[in-house]
Amino acid sequence: MADGWSTDTGEAVYRSRDAVKNLKMKIRIQRVTSTAALSQHLQQQVLTQQERGGIELDTLNSQSQSAGDDDEELVVGWQEKLFSQYEVDLFQSESVCQTPLERQYHTEIMAQERTRGRRNRRIFTYTDFDRFTNWEGHSQSMVTQVKSNPTFLAERMANVRHRRQDRRPVDSTIPKSRLITWEPSEDFVKTSHVVNTPVQTMHIMGDLGPPGKLGQKEKECLLCTIRADGNGVVTIKPDFNKAKEPYRQVTLETEGEKREVWRLTLENVSEGIRPEEKEREQRMYKDLYVRHKDYLNSLVGQDFEMPPPGILRLLVNGEIDSAKGFEYDNLYVHFFLELPHNWSTLPFHSLSGVTQTCRTKTIGKDDVAFFSYPFSFESFFRREDETEESLPQWPVLYFKVLSLDFWQRYRNEGYGYLVIPSTPGKHTITCHTWRPLQTGTVSELRRFFIGGSPELEDYSYVRVPGTFKGERLSRFGFRTQTTGSVTFNLHCIQHARAFVDASTLKKRRQSVLDQLGGFSQQGSVYNVLEAFQRARRRMQEARESLPRDLINTTAQQNSESTA
Repeated sequence: MADGWSTDTGEAVYRSRDAVKNLKMKIRIQRVTSTAALSQHLQQQVLTQQERGGIELDTLNSQSQSAGDDDEELVVGWQEKLFSQYEVDLFQSESVCQTPLERQYHTEIMAQERTRGRRNRRIFTYTDFDRFTNWEGHSQSMVTQVKSNPTFLAERMANVRHRRQDRRPVDSTIPKSRLITWEPSEDFVKTSHVVNTPVQTMHIMGDLGPPGKLGQKEKECLLCTIRADGNGVVTIKPDFNKAKEPYRQVTLETEGEKREVWRLTLENVSEGIRPEEKEREQRMYKDLYVRHKDYLNSLVGQDFEMPPPGILRLLVNGEIDSAKGFEYDNLYVHFFLELPHNWSTLPFHSLSGVTQTCRTKTIGKDDVAFFSYPFSFESFFRREDETEESLPQWPVLYFKVLSLDFWQRYRNEGYGYLVIPSTPGKHTITCHTWRPLQTGTVSELRRFFIGGSPELEDYSYVRVPGTFKGERLSRFGFRTQTTGSVTFNLHCIQHARAFVDASTLKKRRQSVLDQLGGFSQQGSVYNVLEAFQRARRRMQEARESLPRDLINTTAQQNSESTA
């Protein structure tokens, strides 16, 4: 029998969308010591003698009552008041009743005495309104618990005064001189922290006194504690037995009375929801969600903002993820967006930025600086002449990586650029960088000791500038050194009225603006067409540079070979 007890007496937390008033529990306590075995033996003996007709009726009733005191089973509802023998004896006299609730208890007890009497003997309850509800720590617990020391957090939280959520808000017009308390005292923590949600408590008790001596306050034991808050969270300690063994309680040894062992069983007997009620509840929630959705749609509206006809709107939500492979630590990045011809942006929109300074972390063989710096750009494209054959150029993001030392001196670590992808969606791009290199030992000593290094006056010199109109761009004699790399995460969105019209009318995309549209394969088409046009221009320039006689001779040879 010693190994057949449940020792898991911790509390269990449940969440329910239904009202807690529907909660019902079945409580059963049973004496399992030699007294109970003797009572069962006497009861069997009485029944045997009754069959033989050799026992009086009064003896049978007394034995049955003695056996019934060892076992009691009762169904208790949420905040249902069941009086103990102590309360019955106390509130029978109206003179001891001090509050309206106690006078109400006096009326109920007198009504029960006049009618059928109480339906409970040992099991009773303390509701949230009783003055005995906050008795915890003054009575013994029903279940035998394993001894454990409270944690550091539990000890500190036990001394904190909880604030209720329904307190009056502080007047915002009163100026606050100290918004942040850097060194809070213990009294400040107790009075200013920890919001406590209002909770209702109910205790299910048991009177474990000997038969015929019920109503002794020292024999009251806690069977179960139930707490419920307004968020639908129900806490029960101890948990329902379910498939586990019953709990055990050993009573204290008193004058002339030995220790007794009791068995406790808890069971959830709340009425389950019927199928038609469940279906009706689901319809109600569905209707509620539909109404909430309609309400949100009414706030947003049906007419979304659309760009004017013939204009492509490009939204770029990006992130400078990381940088690695650079010589020095404490890196930061300067960047700006260059808009080519026919591109524009809003006047107040900034197209440049600078990240925070970030220290590097060694990962494998590389020193990596994780920026995670977000940025966003919005630009508009409008074709002035639809007869142009070439596809438009996309915006370019130029950036420069710098390092900062202890003396606030910066060094140039590298330049790079990123062409905004022509296809919408998510893109992760790693750009390699380089920096100008000045020959000689003096420049390296200057870079190491006092900072500073050769810089570009124009960032667009990293690639062919968008404003370049000449035929040749020579960088002969310009020395550079490869440095590290920077990783970008881009989310590109393309928005145009032509996309909606094309999908609605199911027409072919023929204009230049339509060809920019929203499928991933258009990026490869764009690259192929642009490469073909470059090759065509180079072939035309080569033909124009050749002498006229050589062109005629080549054409004549081709015609003869064909004949």
